[in-house]
Amino acid sequence: MYFDGKGPIYTNETLEIAINTAMAREIKHIVVASTTGETGASLSKLAKGKNIKVIVVTHNTGFKTENIQELDNKMKKEIEENGGIILTCPMVLRSLGAAIKNTTGFSHQQIVADTLRMFCQGMKVCVEIVAMAADSGFIPFEKVIAVGGTAKGADTAVIIKANSSNKFFDIKVCEILVKPSKF
Repeated sequence: MYFDGKGPIYTNETLEIAINTAMAREIKHIVVASTTGETGASLSKLAKGKNIKVIVVTHNTGFKTENIQELDNKMKKEIEENGGIILTCPMVLRSLGAAIKNTTGFSHQQIVADTLRMFCQGMKVCVEIVAMAADSGFIPFEKVIAVGGTAKGADTAVIIKANSSNKFFDIKVCEILVKPSKF
């Protein structure tokens, strides 16, 4: 499915597509990007009681401002009460690469990130959060569903064969469930 636009107006539909696909295909893990926790809380609520493990990937502490974690405490509590797991760690395609790029104007991570963004911002996010969740041992190296988006909310969902960041190019996007067609 392709959305005519991008952004948070597509969140509910994207999450429903992810849940319904996971149930129909017996995929047991959904990884979702969520800065404030709102999208993660919505997905964890939809998944509750459905035998689907939800991993909510947040920005690292200090992403925008030193010592500040953007995940809202109320959302964190809701995610955990619904059985979701929260992963907070550096982004595979950002942290060190961004530091290098800010110094030298170039990084290999930026090339990979920009290439994935050719599909849409959510595609970059989906691939990245799967690597992060695999690195942390929260998902097996098998097909999972990843949900990401553009700025806020969710507008992209894909089935991905997971792998760790040190084997980044062994991660395979198997199927695009939904993404923006205009971005």
